[in-house]
Amino acid sequence: MNYRQKLNNLIEKNDGLVLTKELKEKNIPREYLSIFLEEDKLERIKRGVYTTPATFIDEMYIIQQKNTRLIYSHETVLYLHDLSDRDPLEYTATVPYGYHNPYLKDENIKVHTVKKELHLLGVMEKKTIYGRKIKVYNKERTICDILKDRNNMDISTVNEAVRKYLTGKDKDLHLLLDYGDKLKISSILRKYLEMFV
Repeated sequence: MNYRQKLNNLIEKNDGLVLTKELKEKNIPREYLSIFLEEDKLERIKRGVYTTPATFIDEMYIIQQKNTRLIYSHETVLYLHDLSDRDPLEYTATVPYGYHNPYLKDENIKVHTVKKELHLLGVMEKKTIYGRKIKVYNKERTICDILKDRNNMDISTVNEAVRKYLTGKDKDLHLLLDYGDKLKISSILRKYLEMFV
């Protein structure tokens, strides 16, 4: 298989999206990217990100691919889990302490940091509106995160999310309490549980 065909296969597999790091992984010389750009088969969206002209730009997926340790959290995930009706104005994500990616500053994103040992607690996959998989925190971790950060959030958003979680069918209170212990918010969590149960 020649390089042109390899690049076409990669574009097709990724539904029209190509990252330069994937070219390196597939051993496709970067000059083929330039050829596809000249032939108008690809467009440069931002540094290291290319799409076909007909492809919708999946910003959440692209941001996470360029910042691999980033996990979507807080308000962004409340919306994805249907725990809030508010479409967030900016993306919210969590990275481990010490993680530094200079491109993260260029994105419209609010970043939280957490101890490395707690970074992967409650991670799951969810699909963007374009059908691509991204890493997010599960509902229980998200409830704990917003309670921990409640003083920096709209209190009605926090209350609505906790109420929706507790009245929903797919909740795991045992897991929620376990995460509350690990994230050191057990007393606050219990107060909210008493308020809404």
